Amino acid sequence: MSPLVITLLIVVGIVILVVIGYINHLVENSKLEKARLKADLNDRIRRCADLSETLPGQMVSPSLKLLLTRLQLQMSERLQQLDKHDNALKARLEQLRALTSQGESIKVNNPPQKILTEAKAKEIRFQLESLHGQITRAAQEGLLPAGEAKHRVGEVRDMLVQLHVEFFTNLGLQALQEGQPRQARLAFERGVQYLQKQPDPARYQNQQQQLKAQLERANALALENDKPNADEPSELTEGLKSLEDEDTWKKKNIYD
Repeated sequence: MSPLVITLLIVVGIVILVVIGYINHLVENSKLEKARLKADLNDRIRRCADLSETLPGQMVSPSLKLLLTRLQLQMSERLQQLDKHDNALKARLEQLRALTSQGESIKVNNPPQKILTEAKAKEIRFQLESLHGQITRAAQEGLLPAGEAKHRVGEVRDMLVQLHVEFFTNLGLQALQEGQPRQARLAFERGVQYLQKQPDPARYQNQQQQLKAQLERANALALENDKPNADEPSELTEGLKSLEDEDTWKKKNIYD
């Protein structure tokens, strides 16, 4: 065998090895991308399912429930294209199609939740942020029309306002029940200020009126509690008044 033939065989062998390596690289990348897509879709399906089941009942309308079910269905259909032999996924698809076919007659079984602590309010705020993210992502991928996505984002903003209104209202009412009108006044005032800072405060006029009514009530109770007791000795009352007149500059603003 001539040196030329040997050289050609070596070159051909090297080329074949390079091609095989490149093909293996493409196959491996394809597997990794497929695994990444599956993980991403499974995560988003799980998030939508969690939101559908755990959002407070007072914030979940049949329309929102249907939206979250539709998103789960659409993403599950994409997932099926990556794994056509997943029987559990096939069964889940049938369930989602049956639920989606109900339209806005779909049942909402989410129980209402009392929002009384900052921790609870933060938990729900994180859920609303997650919902906003799912809607935005769905619009970017064409799962939701742009017009519907814009409308849904507006609904999420309204839900966030509702969250704050409920939180401040519940805090104020709880303080009143515990005989703490000053703390109640502060909670109601924070609620009013929050609504006034909204881009369209007139949209929440009814909520503002309700909070202002509660604020006036708490303020009246606080002023009533601040009245001196008529049964106290007059010398003590006069002495306290004298001290207050002398140390006016030391008084703290109760709104600080």
